[in-house]
Amino acid sequence: MNQNDFKKCTKAFALRDINLVESLTDTETANVMGKQLLRCGTSVDANYRAACRGRSRADLISRMGIVEEECDESISWMELLIKSRQVKASCLSDLIKEAGELLALVVASIKTARVRNNPQLAIRNPK
Repeated sequence: MNQNDFKKCTKAFALRDINLVESLTDTETANVMGKQLLRCGTSVDANYRAACRGRSRADLISRMGIVEEECDESISWMELLIKSRQVKASCLSDLIKEAGELLALVVASIKTARVRNNPQLAIRNPK
């Protein structure tokens, strides 16, 4: 997946998070959890865009680490929304799956960037 395709994916994820938060009931619990999900879900997109503009490979790795954390946090908030019965699991299964796929791609990108930044990391023990 190239950079532009991944930007589209992070943008779509952020928009789906926004739509989810807007659909939550107007309770204290849903409001607090929704605000947290809104922050981290939209941060995935914002920080990926910032990573694309990184000044160095180290900057890219650092910002992608933030994307990783925010994506994982989004999954956590969605799971809590389900466990607290704010949203049915069936309504969030696709979005949680999408977040997991994004997270896997981000982790793989970080590993690749680290190896390119330090080729010694790619050397494996032959045993």
